[in-house]
Amino acid sequence: MSPTPPSLGRRSLLTLAAAAPLLAAAGCAPGAAADGLRPDGALRVATYITPGYTDLYPGIERFNEVLDEHLGAGVVDFFDSGALLNAEQLVPGMLRGITDVGFQTSSYVSASFPILGAAELPFINDGFEQMRRALAPDSPLIALINETLEPQGMSSIGAMPCTEQWIFTVDRPITAPDDLRGLRIRTAGHVEGEMVKSMGAAPVSMSSAELYEALERGTIDGMVSYLGTIVSRGLQDILKYGTRAHFGAYSVDAYANTAWLQDTSSEVQDALHDAGAVYAQEGTDTQFRIYEDDYLPLVEESSLEVIDLDETQTDAFRDATGSVVDWWKSKVGDDDLADRALALVKEA
Repeated sequence: MSPTPPSLGRRSLLTLAAAAPLLAAAGCAPGAAADGLRPDGALRVATYITPGYTDLYPGIERFNEVLDEHLGAGVVDFFDSGALLNAEQLVPGMLRGITDVGFQTSSYVSASFPILGAAELPFINDGFEQMRRALAPDSPLIALINETLEPQGMSSIGAMPCTEQWIFTVDRPITAPDDLRGLRIRTAGHVEGEMVKSMGAAPVSMSSAELYEALERGTIDGMVSYLGTIVSRGLQDILKYGTRAHFGAYSVDAYANTAWLQDTSSEVQDALHDAGAVYAQEGTDTQFRIYEDDYLPLVEESSLEVIDLDETQTDAFRDATGSVVDWWKSKVGDDDLADRALALVKEA
């Protein structure tokens, strides 16, 4: 993490974050950019993701490196691990000018920006590689997402799709939709929550830092997750079953404040788009390599039993969760827009 610029200490930044609603209401955006950068010469980047996510974090580091290569060493003022804005604060803080760029998982914000849920739906396509094509920087889906997001104040400048989400449980193997009935399942977003509800489970929201204790104490019976969360939190030691299927997916995206992005210099805009493209390509390459070389072998060699579904079992889950698509379309509130996004995800 780069040091805090001398002109504005970290305590002052946190004070600004707390005061942002008042400042925005008064028409004064904190840390307003000057000639494309902040008055202290910095471009501020924030995320709640920690270095413990060895699959995701390198892509963010690479994004910052590309910005420094374009704009000068030390330009990026980087706050990770929620040091400036936590997961819930990140997008509101970015919209109010606390940070210029924020890295956020789509599952945290798709309730507020439902168009993002198009790529999170269960069994919507053939999985990771197709999702990667759908979310490529120059893809029609990203263009449609930005067409929808920009009037709401933010722009996607790079997306890194995560590998598929499995269902993990402590005491009960999940091989059919009814196996989930009555279980308390931790979900990270509202699409995942609706997915488990469609099979009779109760979604539970909690931070990933709370998961080990919650599973150990029986507060929850399981979780929907990609492997990165399992490994980074050591959960393969307490979970007993993992059902491998496309129960959903999310992406870790780089977002910029649209007003700032459109008003900043062409040099900074070009640097951001180049960094976003590198993030999407190299970051995703790194993430998948870590998944295949480290995460997957570690989980398969642990005491956790990996359950692979046959075609009939997969079809049963696909049918059971089919209502989630209609539910999502109702959240988008525009059937034509939702259908366009779905088609772009399915046909990528």
